[in-house]
Amino acid sequence: MQTGTYCGFEVTAHDPGIACITFNRPERLNGTSSAMKRDLIEILTQMQMDDSVRVVLFTGTGAGFCAGDTIGPEYRDDQPVATARLDPGHGHTLGTYDGLRVVSQGLNKAIRDLDKLTIAAINGFAIQTGLSLALCCDFRIAAKGAKLGSATLRFGLLPDEGGHYLLVQHLGLGRAMDFLFRKRIVTAEQAAELGLVHEVVEPEELLGAALELATELANGPQVAMRLLKRATYNAAELSWNQALDDIAVRTPMADHHPDAQEGGAAFLERRQPTFNTWLERGEQHR
Repeated sequence: MQTGTYCGFEVTAHDPGIACITFNRPERLNGTSSAMKRDLIEILTQMQMDDSVRVVLFTGTGAGFCAGDTIGPEYRDDQPVATARLDPGHGHTLGTYDGLRVVSQGLNKAIRDLDKLTIAAINGFAIQTGLSLALCCDFRIAAKGAKLGSATLRFGLLPDEGGHYLLVQHLGLGRAMDFLFRKRIVTAEQAAELGLVHEVVEPEELLGAALELATELANGPQVAMRLLKRATYNAAELSWNQALDDIAVRTPMADHHPDAQEGGAAFLERRQPTFNTWLERGEQHR
């Protein structure tokens, strides 16, 4: 697992196979820049291909999880670490389109498309880009005192990184309209009631709760879980017959995997299964 410090975040490793991405610019409320997004895309691409990574955990430092894009020249002037410098665009119409598709939307696609399970440990403000990043994760735990919102209309802007789609998926059309057009910023408890987060904990318990969940997920049968993640997201947009066919195509990969053999043996022997020995041996059984 590749660890280190990058533009706006650092990556640390925790057993078993948990990659923790911590946003480390509290003076900006961990606001994103083009360079930060590009480094995140590169790191997530590496994590997708790295069998030692089982779960990816996002969190922030200070009062913000991620309070949206940095406003001002810092958005363009940051230097990426994992990637070469590239003009982020936005200087003209086509540049804005390219910048959104490749960088801002590209980051959320990289998170949503990651086969490994993801967790957002929301320690503070998760606004606009930060909210969308959290909603792209598979699980969300928020600390009491955290605030979540889109509120792009406060600046006369659009949730152009895909926030509108994510909110419709999580809230339904009617509540998403209310959330977006009335520029809602809600508390962690209100977010839980709306279904935007799964759990709310005390601030000092946040990282521990997130790592406990990450450990539970990391110890599960990784191949079956990755297949099920993709099938579940697909099911939200497919017809019944298409969803049946989609999971039928994936099932043989799970059924004939060593984890399934271990799961069946453990059931018959009335013991807890020990999954992922193929990962520990460094074998390739995807």
